[in-house]
Amino acid sequence: MRTPITRPAIAALFKRPLLDLLGEAQAIHRWHHDANAIQLSTLLSIKTGGCAEDCGYCSQSAHHKTGLKAGKLVDVDNVVTAAAVAKAAGSSRFCMGAAWRSPKARDMPALLDMIARVKALGLETCMTLGMLEDDQAERLAGAGLDYYNHNIDTSPEHYGAIVSTRRFEDRLDTLSRVRAAGMAVCCGGILGMGESREDRVSFLHALANLPEPPESVPLNALVPVPGTPLGDMLRDVPSARIDDIEFVRTVAVARILMPRSVVRLSAGRESMSETMQALCFMAGANSIFTGDRLLTAGNAGANSDAALFAKLGLFALDTQDGGQEAAA
Repeated sequence: MRTPITRPAIAALFKRPLLDLLGEAQAIHRWHHDANAIQLSTLLSIKTGGCAEDCGYCSQSAHHKTGLKAGKLVDVDNVVTAAAVAKAAGSSRFCMGAAWRSPKARDMPALLDMIARVKALGLETCMTLGMLEDDQAERLAGAGLDYYNHNIDTSPEHYGAIVSTRRFEDRLDTLSRVRAAGMAVCCGGILGMGESREDRVSFLHALANLPEPPESVPLNALVPVPGTPLGDMLRDVPSARIDDIEFVRTVAVARILMPRSVVRLSAGRESMSETMQALCFMAGANSIFTGDRLLTAGNAGANSDAALFAKLGLFALDTQDGGQEAAA
C-alpha cells in the first residue's frame, strides 16, 4: 500500500524556491528516465464535433457555437495511413480521439480494427472516447489498446465550473474500468481555466492518490477557443491565464509526485516560447505531441520541434515496437 500524499505536502512543494524545485524534479526525473529522451506522440481526431458534453473549454461541444461542424467516424484505412505517416515522422505513440460522451455499440468494431492495425505498425496505441462501460473497456483491452486517455480536467472543487453534464466521480469510474480491464491509464488535465493554485494542488492530489498513479500524465495549457465559455472568459479576463512560471512549477510538482509517469507537455505548446518549453523539460516533462494539429487545435509542427530538439540536445525516445518506456 502506498502512503497517501497529503495536500499540505503538495502545497509546500509549490511554495519552494523555483530553482530548488526544478533541481529536485530533475534529479527524480534522471533517476527514472533517460534525461534527454522525449517521446514523440501524434494525436488524430477520428470523430470530430457534435459532442453531447458541455465542457467549457471544448470547441467540439454541441452546446457551443464555435463554427465547428460535426463529422463522422473516420474510415479505418485513413486512420492507419495517418498512423504510418506519424511513425515515419518519428512518433512512437499514436493517439486517437473521438468527440463522444461514450462510444456506441455500432462503432466498436471499427475502433477495435483501428487498434489492431495501428498496433501492428509497431506503435503504442491510445484512445480517448469518453466514458466506458465494463464490456467496452474489456473489448478495447482485448484488441490490444495500450493506453486509455480520460482526463479529470481540474480539481474536484473546480470541476463544476468547467462541465455540468457529468460528475467528477464519473471520470473516476471510467478510470477504474480501464484499470480493471488491464490497460494503462493516461490521465491529466488543463491548466489556465481560471483555477487557483489551491485547485492545482487538489488536481495533482487527486491524480497522485489514484489507486495507481497514471502511467501517462498529459498537462495542457488552455487553448482559448472563441465561442466556448472559457475562451470568451479569457478574452474578457486575460489575467485568468496561468503564468508561465506557475505552469512550470506544476510540471515539476507532477514529476516529483509521480516519478515513473510519462509527463506529457500537451495542448497549448504552440503558444509557449522555446525557453518555457526548455524549462518544462527541465521540470520533468518527457513527451510532446508533434504535428500541426491536436484534434481541432493548432500545434507546433515537426520542423519547429526538430529545431528545438537540436538546440537543447534532445532526441526522440524509441519505445521499440510499442513497448512502454522502462524505468531505470
